Amino acid sequence: MRQLLFLAALILAFGTLTLFLFTYKKDEKRFTNITSRLFTNEMAGSTLNMHYTIAHPEDFGIYDYEPSLPGYSADGSLQGQLATENTLADLRSVHREKLAPSDAYLCRLLTRYLENSLKLSGFSYYSEPLSPSSGMQTQLPILLAEYTFRSKRDVEDYLALLNQTDEYFASLLVYEQEKSGAGLLMPASSLKSVREQCDTIVTKQSLEEGTHFLQTTFEERLQPLLADGSLTETEAQKYCSVNDRLLKTVVLPAYAALGDGLLLLEDESISLTGLGASPQGKEYYEALLVSETGSYRSLTEIQELLTAQFTAEYESIRTLLDSHPTAAQRYADSESVSLPCTNAAQMLADLQERMKGSFPAIPGETVSVTIKPVSKSLENYTAPAYYLTAPLDDTADNVIYINTKKTLTELELYTTLAHEGYPGHLYQTVYRNRHSLNQGDRPVKELLWYGGYLEGWAVYVEFLSYDYASALLQEDNLDEDAVLVQIEKHNRSLQLCLYSLLDIMIHYEDASFSKIAKVLENFGITDSSSATAIYSYIAQEPCNYLKYYLGYLEILSLREEARALWGDSYTDYNFHCFYLDNGPADFLSLKEQLKIFTLP
Repeated sequence: MRQLLFLAALILAFGTLTLFLFTYKKDEKRFTNITSRLFTNEMAGSTLNMHYTIAHPEDFGIYDYEPSLPGYSADGSLQGQLATENTLADLRSVHREKLAPSDAYLCRLLTRYLENSLKLSGFSYYSEPLSPSSGMQTQLPILLAEYTFRSKRDVEDYLALLNQTDEYFASLLVYEQEKSGAGLLMPASSLKSVREQCDTIVTKQSLEEGTHFLQTTFEERLQPLLADGSLTETEAQKYCSVNDRLLKTVVLPAYAALGDGLLLLEDESISLTGLGASPQGKEYYEALLVSETGSYRSLTEIQELLTAQFTAEYESIRTLLDSHPTAAQRYADSESVSLPCTNAAQMLADLQERMKGSFPAIPGETVSVTIKPVSKSLENYTAPAYYLTAPLDDTADNVIYINTKKTLTELELYTTLAHEGYPGHLYQTVYRNRHSLNQGDRPVKELLWYGGYLEGWAVYVEFLSYDYASALLQEDNLDEDAVLVQIEKHNRSLQLCLYSLLDIMIHYEDASFSKIAKVLENFGITDSSSATAIYSYIAQEPCNYLKYYLGYLEILSLREEARALWGDSYTDYNFHCFYLDNGPADFLSLKEQLKIFTLP
């Protein structure tokens, strides 16, 4: 009898255990299906996005897809909202406590990310895909020019995308027309800037001469396929002919049609204002702020944080100027600092050497970086420098572009290379991608984009590079130059902080140009053209400065919290490992993760 009771208890225990394991596996399987479906659908839906996210789709279960350059449509936007709502419902049905810790964290990240995406989608016509500063009219040709050809399929996909440029721009024009109907159109001055870009980015003359960068880079990108035998000379010539034909018969007319369509929309009565002047502008700005920065602080708290930092930076500058009168005079005379390393290659090498010990090494094979000049036809529309993000599964070769028209001093080039290269975007991307593959992270994580996480890091390490530059100068006994670098560091921070405060004033408090001009005048910016340029840029690019600077301040806050939690075990190396290994993420999730993080 006792034996029977024991067997019954054993069967009951195993039954309970089986049910227990089944319940856990059920949630794991459900989460796997949700994330796999989400990733596959997003990749298959945009070939350009897929190509820059993963180099080899077949390794991620994506074999059959049609090359597509998805444009705007009202129906498509509605379907996108419904798809997001359905995915959110699926994620909320998963019991996070029954997932592995890494999956539970990812589920939390995805849920917050999609919740905010859904919130933003409710503000129809508030986004601006054709911004004069960062619109698709300038971004698309850059992405096309850097579209890597790893196989014949890549070449054919590229040509298929080129053939859809007219439909894509036509859809953006429809969006602008609908914005106009909703009373949310760009002012005539902004539309004129976009039209000028349409007239100059692709010209008939450059295409006839065969000198346009979408012709020359196409031929260059075919060379590796010719070298390894993937293409014959005959095939390469055929592809070049198709590329030329599409540029002349599809792309050039697409830009012309977009410019002509925008001309018809120009309305001189519309003035340039911030989002705060629009009916739902303040609510949209709040949602956009979360999306762009990853910060969940209230606007009041953000303003307090920025104001405190502004005061600290101002006091640092004043202290340095007071204690180093000769350096102060040199700074007043706008004297630039010469660094011992004078070219980009030397600077990148120096940065990589100085970051050792404070940052984890990039796992795997050697990383190469090529410095390229920005195409002359794009110099007026691109930043002083930028790094094109490497795909998850192909990080060996990287490119940093330098805009030679926007001349940089040696110090500016050094700190810019830190921002874009080491320990900035290039390092962060390659480290994260390789670490993610090594850890077996779900590829859906690649869909998460947090401007504050990425650009905040770039600003954070950029300011570290000012300290590196100071150390470099002190090693050559140039102590006064090292002080100048520190003054410049705090001045750069002060400027970014000021522009971030202006962003809130313009877009949330609906501050007028005259009010912003008065604020700038208090800080020595009295030239009316400079004030107009600053106001115009911030009005056209809401949350852009905050994406950089608030992201930076959130990292500083996170670092102080790590110091408090880890005590004597805190090191910059450990903090950098935590930040890199747990991203990309919003800062609320990172703070939650920090509390349960176990030091190695």
